Amino acid sequence: MKTINHWLTSRWRRSITAVLAGALPVLAFPEPSWWWFAYVALVPWIALLRSAPSGRRALHDGWWGGFGFMLAMHHWLLPNLHVFTFVIAALLGALWAPWGWLVRRFLAARPSPGRVAAALVVLPSGWLLIELVRSWQELGGPWGVLGSSQWEVEPALRVASVGGVWLITFLIVAVNVAVAVLVVLRRCRIPALAGLLATAVAASASWVWSPRPDVEDRVRIAVVQPGVIQGADRPERRFDREEHLTRELAGRGVDLVVWGESSVGYDLDDRPDFARRLAALSRETGANILVNVDAQRSDRPGIYKSSILVGPDGPTGDRYDKMRLVPFGEYIPLRSMLGWATSVGKAAAEDRRRGTEQVVMDTGHGLRIGPMVCFESAFSDMSRNLVDRGAEVLIAQSATSTFQQSWAPEQHASLAALRAAETGRPMVHATLTGVSAVYGPSGQRMGSWLGTSESTSTVYEVPLADGVTPYVRFGDWPLQAALLIMAAWAATEGVRTLRPRFRRPAPAPRVRPARTAHGSPARPGR
Repeated sequence: MKTINHWLTSRWRRSITAVLAGALPVLAFPEPSWWWFAYVALVPWIALLRSAPSGRRALHDGWWGGFGFMLAMHHWLLPNLHVFTFVIAALLGALWAPWGWLVRRFLAARPSPGRVAAALVVLPSGWLLIELVRSWQELGGPWGVLGSSQWEVEPALRVASVGGVWLITFLIVAVNVAVAVLVVLRRCRIPALAGLLATAVAASASWVWSPRPDVEDRVRIAVVQPGVIQGADRPERRFDREEHLTRELAGRGVDLVVWGESSVGYDLDDRPDFARRLAALSRETGANILVNVDAQRSDRPGIYKSSILVGPDGPTGDRYDKMRLVPFGEYIPLRSMLGWATSVGKAAAEDRRRGTEQVVMDTGHGLRIGPMVCFESAFSDMSRNLVDRGAEVLIAQSATSTFQQSWAPEQHASLAALRAAETGRPMVHATLTGVSAVYGPSGQRMGSWLGTSESTSTVYEVPLADGVTPYVRFGDWPLQAALLIMAAWAATEGVRTLRPRFRRPAPAPRVRPARTAHGSPARPGR
């Protein structure tokens, strides 16, 4: 241990160690998907932070670790954003600087058992607030929320139905803190073991008492994935391929056909021939078709990404315009200041326009669907709002062809499992080039994924469920609890700091005056 501490006295060695330690949690996400690793991945970083020689150094270690986490989580952006990826990681990584200070504040030196017990609550709350801040869409949205790593773990999905992905994150961080204490502060093992027991009890309670979705019926939903299509005329060739794959669905009794994001490259009012071909496909298959148009609108200025429902007579009038755009991919925040990003990478040359409200569509078969576009599936509040409005099936139309050979397609597809579990509604994740996936109302995978090498159409038997999950009913209560915990801690620290300033000084002890040999009081100065 002394050798390690001596090696870490170098600022640069310590910074590099922080970057590497911060990057470790990414291994719990797809594509590695070492979900179990999430429960110990923060331990090296926590151990480093508690050993910081000063609060200022802990701030730096927190920032460097956050930089490592964000860079590793978004490393697949490098071919497109190049050096700007490092800028984004550094800006977002700064959010972990206060958390680094907080870890040292609670766990440095020889903390008391009471302080360790408080750390098991305060440190997970602090982490949650970081994820809350970076979930703001202008900062990139909630991609890589720690709890999302548990997308295929059934007990964790049950926890998500109670408190969303936020509650999973809280429990994961609490376990990491407890394990770190057991490793480096063995004298405080009792509160650490109590913390592990508490998280196990919370997960078990979710498993036992959380209401399970009541499956009422099933619908047949087809996903059309055309695959990678290159060339200058790819919008027309992609449409031709989608048309061919959809025609193969005729006679298979489908209730809805879903195409991926940007599946139609022209506004249907400007290309009535495309609208007629889609209507013919709807008549052939006996189902409405949900397409996604990425084009300049004919009725208003600007480019929109819009989910449009097409029936046997053409567009039904149901339309959803994407509300939450991908920073730099679909628009550039503060373009006047950051427009230079287009010169160093494949940032958006023109900003897409935003929609104004979410939409629930009736497919005509008595089925109500809630569409989202691309990384909107990362926002749990959007899926919860759609279910509140009566959506029976959640749908995300996506396209990750730009990042085809990276971890991004698998990471994106996994998010739908969390949204399904949170809301108790099945979710369809339909893409142009993979990975496409369908999940049942408990977050369980339905059928197989459509990988990035496939060009096909597949029909899924999707169970419909009724009932309301605690997360839909009560919303983001773990975030609210985290805010209250941090406010209570800050107030306690403030009182502790200010108390000596307002404490009345103790009265000076009364001293009996000295007496002379004749019994009279001494007279000072005489």
